[in-house]
Amino acid sequence: MTLRFDKLGVVIAVIVAYATFAASFATFRANRIVPGQARSILEALPPTTGPLLLGIVIVAALIALLRTPLMLRLAASVAALAALALLIGVAGTFLTPAGNTFARISPASGFWILIFAFTLLLADVLTRFNLSPWARIGVLVVATVAIGLLLISGSWNDLSILKEYANRADSFWAEGSKHVTLALGSLAAAVIIGLPLGILCHRVEKLRAGVLNVLNIIQTIPSIALFGLLIAPLGWVATHVPGAAALGIRGIGTAPAFVALFLYSLLPVVANTVVGLAGVPRAANDAARGMGMTDRQRLFGVEFPLAFPVILTGIRIVLVQNIGLATIAALIGGGGFGVFVFQGVGQTAMDLVLLGAVPTVALAFAAAIILDAVIEMSATKRRVETA
Repeated sequence: MTLRFDKLGVVIAVIVAYATFAASFATFRANRIVPGQARSILEALPPTTGPLLLGIVIVAALIALLRTPLMLRLAASVAALAALALLIGVAGTFLTPAGNTFARISPASGFWILIFAFTLLLADVLTRFNLSPWARIGVLVVATVAIGLLLISGSWNDLSILKEYANRADSFWAEGSKHVTLALGSLAAAVIIGLPLGILCHRVEKLRAGVLNVLNIIQTIPSIALFGLLIAPLGWVATHVPGAAALGIRGIGTAPAFVALFLYSLLPVVANTVVGLAGVPRAANDAARGMGMTDRQRLFGVEFPLAFPVILTGIRIVLVQNIGLATIAALIGGGGFGVFVFQGVGQTAMDLVLLGAVPTVALAFAAAIILDAVIEMSATKRRVETA
């Protein structure tokens, strides 16, 4: 019997081999800022648990390497991810000296690479299953609940990232609220301004090139540079316009961050609105005119519904983009998860960096999955309606 190798599985197996045998699984630090000491899987876990995890990882990698049934690949990826998630907490407890409140145990590069490898395997399996949009959202909900239960259980309490959270729980949720407000608020403003502007650009061809070129130029400005450029004009507005400071408009803080994110958001919204409306079949417009529909009725009854999936794609791009860019707002006092990222960089405390980076990545990932599902559902609905 000839063994057949899976192309992606070969890549996953190589990644797993490197993470398992060449990279460290956990890092021990005597305190939060001193250099860490690397620990392999067998060194980071109790004598009975280390070989168990090693066996699970190796078997899962072999299943990924070979062309095996999808259900077996799904079980292998889930088992490996669950074992890694549970046993990294065991490593935190095992490596922390009894009664020592200063020691810090962190997941090391090998752990994160293994998580990436088996998440890649899981994503490949789910893609091959061709799940419906609701099923993909269901998988996201199950994963979120599982992670939530893991955190609530206290299994990770001895890991340094949870210790950093325990010291900053109140500020974590406050900064998280600011982060989400910045991302969603700037998106809402971009949709309110960008949709009418996109419709105008679609209808007035002479205006289209100029508007899109200006928005393209704004998009090319580095984020930190744009934040800096807005400090002076917004500071002037706060000083010279009555009531502006009372509304929160000032040179540093949330206002310049909000304006910068809004400006970055305009191009995807406007461009996708133009593309979506331009892609409406001529026959649909001709049929609407034949029925005696006015321009307004055609826009909202025919053109906009047919263009909606493309417009929603632009909104998805903006939301994922803004969740990431909102991190930079902390540099000018705008708050958000970037506060922890830049504090951690300044203190050389990588676990504090992760406290800000991990929820940012998780929010962007969840937003992408949900909006991708909504886009697919809306596109399917439009195809059914026009069939």
